[in-house]
Amino acid sequence: MKQTRNINYIGAAVIALFFSACAKILDEQPRSIYEPGFFTTEKGVQGGITSMYAHLRYIYGQAYYYNTTLTGTDEATYGQGADENFLVMDLSGQGQITPINSRADVLWGTAFSNINTASGIIENAAEVGTISNALIAEARFFRAFDYFILVQTFGGIPLDLGAGELAFNTNPSRTSARNTVPEVYTKAIFPDLLVAVNDLPDAGRVTGGVTKTVARLYLAKAYLTYGWWLENPNNIPTYPETNRVDPDGHDAQWYYQQAYDVATAGIDNPGPFGLQPTFYDVNLGPNDRNNEILLYADHTESSEFYNAGSLTYSNGEAPENFAGWMMTWNYTEIRSSSSNSGWTAMSSVQREAEQALGRPWMRMSPTIGAITNTFADKTNDSRYDGTFTTVYRGNWDKAGVSGPVYNVNFAPVNPGDAILTFLDEEPEGTIDYSNSTYNSNVGAGILPGRSDFVVSPRGVSRRVYPGLWKLGPYRTDNGDGLGQPNAASTRPFNIAKFSELYLIAAEAAVKGASGTRSARDLINVIRERAGKWRWDNNGNVEKIADNSAALVAATPATIDIDYILAERSREYYGEGYRWYDLIRTQKWTELAGTYEICGPNIGDHTPQTVTRSIQPYHYLRPIPQGQLDAMEGETEMYQNPGYN
Repeated sequence: MKQTRNINYIGAAVIALFFSACAKILDEQPRSIYEPGFFTTEKGVQGGITSMYAHLRYIYGQAYYYNTTLTGTDEATYGQGADENFLVMDLSGQGQITPINSRADVLWGTAFSNINTASGIIENAAEVGTISNALIAEARFFRAFDYFILVQTFGGIPLDLGAGELAFNTNPSRTSARNTVPEVYTKAIFPDLLVAVNDLPDAGRVTGGVTKTVARLYLAKAYLTYGWWLENPNNIPTYPETNRVDPDGHDAQWYYQQAYDVATAGIDNPGPFGLQPTFYDVNLGPNDRNNEILLYADHTESSEFYNAGSLTYSNGEAPENFAGWMMTWNYTEIRSSSSNSGWTAMSSVQREAEQALGRPWMRMSPTIGAITNTFADKTNDSRYDGTFTTVYRGNWDKAGVSGPVYNVNFAPVNPGDAILTFLDEEPEGTIDYSNSTYNSNVGAGILPGRSDFVVSPRGVSRRVYPGLWKLGPYRTDNGDGLGQPNAASTRPFNIAKFSELYLIAAEAAVKGASGTRSARDLINVIRERAGKWRWDNNGNVEKIADNSAALVAATPATIDIDYILAERSREYYGEGYRWYDLIRTQKWTELAGTYEICGPNIGDHTPQTVTRSIQPYHYLRPIPQGQLDAMEGETEMYQNPGYN
């Protein structure tokens, strides 16, 4: 469902539910409305801070915003089940992005509401007299956090919500003026983050609370992004129009150096954070909220109230976490046989609330290039195996179905055996996709000597593709059954990771920043970890292997931006980073202007090359139509060019 808000009407209302499965957590009384005077009390400030963590769930895990961060990049295209929300984002002739259908509206309304709450806390906390600088710094962090996402998405945005720049607004107004990009960075983002770095604690006040380390991460990333904006290597237009000159007199190179220095300071002063021993551990459901995760939008399976959503069913709306459904194909269509003499179809892979499965929506699919090029090394590098579900295993027993089951070649299969496999590489022999004896029902093929159906990397289609394991659901209350696969995920949605400090510093080094660590040194910390295995998802077996030396040796002697972006995709594939990475570096057209995918019909396994029409104005999303409709007077100049 679409949401529209006028930024000047959000002075006093904010959703304030919060949750956690952990003991040390924000436990203030939830409220649905905050009166302006509420922020003049200690309880009001505490409640406002709580709401800031809760607001993350209206952005992260919200599948329509998630779609705007990935569809149309080299990581993802639209899937067989896509509707207009997803089709238009691909920019491949399936419709135009407009102020009405762009789902960046999700971000606009939610972020501005939170910004205003933050301003109210910052203004009133000093008058209360008992609020620590560290607590006020949490509000400053979140105000900068939201402004940073907004300015990347929409360009220059308003600092005045009706009561003055960065002032708490309590009076409805139907007018608004946009500030320039440099004003947003230098007046709002940098000052707030600098205070946050100084005043936030090393360890969070509560479980999942913001810290000095996450503030350093976002300050470094903001410096890096603004440096690119000042440099503007491909002459991408900005709006409101302004000279790409820093008000403080610094050039792009100064900001790249700041990004490097702040990121490496975060690495050297990690507090309680660090890298997990393997990539698999970072995204493993039972290991959620591990020390590599700096910020997340939390959820819980222990309480519908604190989860802010049903534990048994979901219609797909915020604040639920349902982003993982989008790149989950309909594996429940797979069929095996209940007979070994003739094909008597039965459902052998059923919908389950388990990390490798989950609820299929088919709105998005990976591109073939993401599978074959981004994750070219599937032997040494553990990140492909730790990102995708590539083997779909029988689970009919959990649905109470008994009796023998047979698959390809009428071979008997047991629960847990492979029913359909996405191959890591193109096979030496030819896959028979047209065999009429054994019918997978999804157009998968067969190979001699195998009991499982197969699909090769270049046979991946909009309909049948590896699922996104890293975002799959995880529940501890399934028992011996299929659990609650129709519920939204009760896992936290990860927003920021310690590992990104290395990649930010490496990118800054590529852009000319100097320091004791080279871009190759920094990248190789991440690649070394990627070579360490403790589990093989594909084989569903323990795998103790250390291929770190091979990965480090394979790292190019000279690192460039393309290599940085490839590493970022391997590390954060499908997590919502990609569009921002491509527009920051202005590599969107170069890396995602064309892609390959097979068609949407059963049995489509012939790759098609698709061309996208990415225009310079697409580097900004349109201001939501709901915002314009709520304003008085002429609003044409308020909209980003290209969308009027």
